[in-house]
Formats: sequence, C-alpha cells, structure tokens
Amino acid sequence: MTSGRDDDALSWGDDDPTLDVGSSDAARDATLGLPTGYRAVGKGSRPVEAEPPAVEADDAVDPAERQQLSNATLVFLGIFGGVYLLYAVGWLIGGLRLQDAALFVVTPAMYQPALVLAVLAPLLWFLAALYLTRARATWLRVLWLIAGALLLVPWPFIAVGAVGS
Repeated sequence: MTSGRDDDALSWGDDDPTLDVGSSDAARDATLGLPTGYRAVGKGSRPVEAEPPAVEADDAVDPAERQQLSNATLVFLGIFGGVYLLYAVGWLIGGLRLQDAALFVVTPAMYQPALVLAVLAPLLWFLAALYLTRARATWLRVLWLIAGALLLVPWPFIAVGAVGS
C-alpha cells in the first residue's frame, strides 16, 4: 500500500510532513483519504471525510497546557543538572574531610544526618525547582535554578579542597 507520495525514496526522513511536531494539519492531510486511482469497496465504504468531526469544548485539549521545552531550555537543564550533581559530590567530599574536625564540636549522631542532608540538598533543590515550576514560565524555572546554584555552593569542598592542607 502506498502513502500517496511517489517520491518517498528521494527525500530525507525529516522531510516527511507526518513527522512534524505540532503540525497536525500536515499529518492529517498526508494520511487522510485514498491515493489517486483507488476506490473504497465493501461494507462501510463511504467516502472519506476531508474534515474530521468537530470535538466538543469539554474534550478539547488546551494547546498552552502542554508546551514543549525549547532546545536552549533542555541544554540549560542538562548543564544545571550536572552542576547540582557535582555540588552533591562536593558536599560529600568536603563533609567527609571535615568530619574529624567537626567531632570536637558536635556528636557523630548530629553530624551524620547533617552530612546526608547537605549531600541531598542540591539534588532536592533541583527536583523541587523542576516540579514546582512545571506550570510556570521558563524564566522562573531558570531563576530558581540559578538561585539554588548560588546558595548551595559546597563551601567545605572549596575551603578545604579535595586534598586538604
């Protein structure tokens, strides 16, 4: 069975109008109806309608409800996801390096949960910023991620370093 486009073999895959994101008109026009020269026969072989039936207002999906993220936003989220992951590793290394000095000030029962929370804080901030700003504007999500990157810098890792003094 043919798709109605004779030159499919002479085009790239991304030239296919049925693969366009957000362009349902092109996909509907490309797949609707029979190819030229064909005739529908048999039970229920009424002519194919050019327009699909109208959708009631209750069942309609709001196009602004599920908007896709832009490429720049996806790259930004990937970079900041990596930054927050490195922050978690930095808090772990810095916290473990300061463990001996901290035992003079606090008990191990207080230090261990604080270290776990410090390691989880960047990851929780990243997930919370994504979850809580999912229905908001993209700039607000970016603002919260930048604020978290500035607030959650692993200062023990920076102050003591990976090797220490």
